[in-house]
Amino acid sequence: MVTTAIAVLGTLLGAVVAGVFQQRSASRGAAAAATEQVRRERLEAVTTLAAAGSDHRRAMWMRGEAQLAGASDERLAELRAASHVTRSAITRPLVAVQVLIPDAAVRTAAKNMVVAAYTMQDLSHSTEALTAAQEAARAAHDRFVDAAAAYLTPS
Repeated sequence: MVTTAIAVLGTLLGAVVAGVFQQRSASRGAAAAATEQVRRERLEAVTTLAAAGSDHRRAMWMRGEAQLAGASDERLAELRAASHVTRSAITRPLVAVQVLIPDAAVRTAAKNMVVAAYTMQDLSHSTEALTAAQEAARAAHDRFVDAAAAYLTPS
């Protein structure tokens, strides 16, 4: 009878221990999946913002170049509308980067990239100024990508 009781207790203890291990394993798997999902969302936010920043920089270049070349009012209105679309496209991924990435260097680089692209409008009074603004915006873009890559690269 004692042997039977010990066997039953051993079986119950084994089931409890196995259950605890399974629960811990499942929790680790869920945590790993959640971590990977956040990483994918961060990467998506970064790549979307980088692309939107490039698109806006290009739109601002085209708009400034057209102004300097004396393009028609219709063409300037067309380019202005296009630049408003690209500027608007920056908002969502910029917010996503600001919300999803706690790293101050990445967040600052993202803001600087966006501001540098916006600033191109103010500096389109000469080809030299517009070119310098475009180069500054491109450099800010590269700094953002470098900061984001450093943050997102597993250590």
